[in-house]
Amino acid sequence: MSLSRIDALLLAQESLKNISRASIEEMQLEKLNTLLAREKERGGFYRDLPDHLGSLSALASLPFTTDEDLAHNASGLLLRSQAEIRRVLSDATSGTTGAAKRVFYTEGDCAHTVELFMAGLGELIFPGSVTMILFPFSGPHGLGELIVEAIERLGARPLRLGAALSYGEFAAVLENEKPDTLVGMPVQLLSLLRVCGRGSLRRALVSGDACPDAVLRGCEEILGTRLFPHYGSREMALGGAIACPAHAGMHLRENHVIAEIVDAEGRPMQPGETGELVITTIGMEAMPLIRYRTGDYTRVIPGRCPCGSEVLRLDTVHRKETAELAALDEELFSLPFVADYRAERRNGRLHLQILTCGEGILPALDAETEVRRARPDDRSLYAGKRKVEIR
Repeated sequence: MSLSRIDALLLAQESLKNISRASIEEMQLEKLNTLLAREKERGGFYRDLPDHLGSLSALASLPFTTDEDLAHNASGLLLRSQAEIRRVLSDATSGTTGAAKRVFYTEGDCAHTVELFMAGLGELIFPGSVTMILFPFSGPHGLGELIVEAIERLGARPLRLGAALSYGEFAAVLENEKPDTLVGMPVQLLSLLRVCGRGSLRRALVSGDACPDAVLRGCEEILGTRLFPHYGSREMALGGAIACPAHAGMHLRENHVIAEIVDAEGRPMQPGETGELVITTIGMEAMPLIRYRTGDYTRVIPGRCPCGSEVLRLDTVHRKETAELAALDEELFSLPFVADYRAERRNGRLHLQILTCGEGILPALDAETEVRRARPDDRSLYAGKRKVEIR
């Protein structure tokens, strides 16, 4: 049996002799202790932590890092000089109040992410492929730019389209460029497919937001192939876990991230149990984090993957605050004539703006609804991660 792409990546990046749970955990403990020693010497934010642990399980004895820590302790968390920083990602927006969370990347951080993107995209993008990229382009070492580099290194041609494509623009790209693959957010993909059809598209990788079961089913039914979900966050340099052809979860980049699942009280949970994902980024050069609470909820899938890999796998990832949206997704996106919707609470009352791509009867909903047919100039009703907006 040939090596999985994630196994091959870990072997190449870490010069391991084999990939097994024992070899992975030995490598993780060595990198963790190297990080702890650097942090102790640096005397920054983590200066009070021990400089060595005897086992990976001892990691659970260390305190958590939070969003507030990132917002207020950037200089103490940074392990490299400003001259080595190639990218800074911030959650600051025009509506942000207080300190914004910032994450720093070196050239090496970005290069490692491109290699992970190549491993994930290499399952569906081949030499000669034409690939639509429906993520933002924000300058050197931005998400869209890193995806472009990965696609080009795979011998394919990227289409730099950004995250705000209208239905009419999507249809024109299908007609003129004949793309066979797409990288984008899951609900946007389903919406475009339902309004415009798949055209030349055959395969897709989705990331950037939760992928509800109804959305996954809808996309796969139209494409006629399985989706490849990816999980990442800015705190882990945008790349975290990738799907393999077994489609049995997302393999974690374990030479970069040690994952824990904890309950509401912060206590460790067992494989198979759903809780909050906590990460220690042993592979980050600029700003490694120790026991960072992501606010994302998932589980580690027990056992070896059907593909043969022993690398840990994450199940579908979601956020607790999107639980209401998840229920609406299942109810609305299970209907093939629903193209997209946006949910808001106005004075406590749920309001739904729904775009359709055909005729059908909506279920009885405890909400005010505004329903109309999607037009060619319409775009996704959410510009980024989806949530129930409060007005």
